[in-house]
This record gives sequence, structure tokens and C-alpha cells, in this order.
Amino acid sequence: MIKFVLGPKGSGKTKWLIDGANLDKKEGHGNIVFVDTDDSHIFSLDHSVRLVNANDFGISTPDEFYAFLCGIVSRDFDIEKIYVDGIYEILEFTNEELSRFEERLLGISEKYEVTFLIGLNKSSEELKGVIKGTPVELEA
Repeated sequence: MIKFVLGPKGSGKTKWLIDGANLDKKEGHGNIVFVDTDDSHIFSLDHSVRLVNANDFGISTPDEFYAFLCGIVSRDFDIEKIYVDGIYEILEFTNEELSRFEERLLGISEKYEVTFLIGLNKSSEELKGVIKGTPVELEA
């Protein structure tokens, strides 16, 4: 499953994602990974949630980001969920790229039973007909 968490800057996407990762780690049975573009939330996340700084890996295209996520999944088959925050700070997805990214990532999600929760600075109106799933939309 892929769930996009949508909303403008300041709408609470980061808090929603952090709270979800912490709750899933507390209640879940698998590993939780939190991908961000810096290390500023290291003390907000449960110590056993794996924080990965995407900026450290020179990601500059949606295809590179997809490969990056595949690499994380391939390293640990016990991953239950991967939370992604702030990726819009280093990547810009066109609607076509986002649709293709979601389609490709859905295959990985289903094959390895990993849920992806991805924050984006977009609204559901902007992504109507672009993404397949029902997003979580937060208001400012």
C-alpha cells in the first residue's frame, strides 16, 4: 500500500508522519524506516525507528529515489513501513513522474508487503487523476 500525506507547508505532515512511525514501532512487529532530508527529527522518533537522510545519497530524480527505496527494502525483509518526509525539498515530481513512481512503488509494496507513507506539498485537487489511492489531506 502507498499512502500520500498531502498538505501545504505548515499543515502538520511531518508531525503526522513522526507520530505514525512512533506508534507503528510501538504496536507493530516489523521494522520501521523514516526517510527525511536531514537529521533534525532524530530525537522526535523512537530510537528503534531507522532514520535515513536521503540528502546523504545524492538523489536528484524520481527514478533515483525509487531505486533508493528499493535498496532499503532489499536490505531488510522485515520492514513493515517506510515513512518519507521532506522529499519534495530535493525532488520535484511532475504529475506524470508521480503517477509512474506510484505505479512502480506499488509493485514493490505488494511483493515485499511494505507500506509506504509519503508526505507531499500538494493538495488532493492538484493530484486528482494522478494518484490512485485515497490520500490523507491535512489543512494548514
